[in-house]
Amino acid sequence: MLRTDGTTVLSLTRSSDEPPLTLPRDPAREAARRELSRRMYHENDPSLFQRALNAFWDWVGDLLDTASHAAPGGTFGLVVIVLAVVAVLGALWWRLGTPRRQPTSAPALFDDRPRSAAEHRAAAEAHAAQGHWSQALQERMRAIVRALEERALLDVRPGRTADEAAAEAGHALPGHTDRLRAAARDFDDVTYGGRSATEQAYHRIADLDRDLERAKPHLATATTHSTTRQGAAG
Repeated sequence: MLRTDGTTVLSLTRSSDEPPLTLPRDPAREAARRELSRRMYHENDPSLFQRALNAFWDWVGDLLDTASHAAPGGTFGLVVIVLAVVAVLGALWWRLGTPRRQPTSAPALFDDRPRSAAEHRAAAEAHAAQGHWSQALQERMRAIVRALEERALLDVRPGRTADEAAAEAGHALPGHTDRLRAAARDFDDVTYGGRSATEQAYHRIADLDRDLERAKPHLATATTHSTTRQGAAG
């Protein structure tokens, strides 16, 4: 009990005829602090980790509460915004695929023993028959480049990339430049970008392969390639 003169009265049951014990305020506060600091009063206190976790969730709750008041429509509006953001992120992941570290330079188009264009086409068709469109697309692009080398429209050069092959082939077959570049991009996306090819993408590159077989090269470019090869042979 607190008196008006600033002293604290502690009523301790001693006997009915004795007056209560009176202590000044500061000593009484110190005595209470010492009493409450005893271990027996803190056995069930939460751990430091639990207190930190509770503080974190309190902060999250305050943040969401503030956001719900700021968002149009309150809590319902906040939920709609969060779902919209999740939907956008999901669409981006589906469209772009899992991010992967890009190589500092594009690896070579051919990475195994030399094979003919016919062998690459056969491998592509075998993969396509099983629905393995990524492997089918890769083999069909290799078939295109190998066929151009067999026709002497490209020099046989180990280490050539798909982009380089498309650029060089575009000089000999200028009418197919855009399709060659698109095929090289598809090849790089599948081989080094971690994306999966579709059936439509495979059929586009297969159609390009068939069209290139019938295409007539630009005369000046073909002559230049032939002269270069003859000079190298001499």
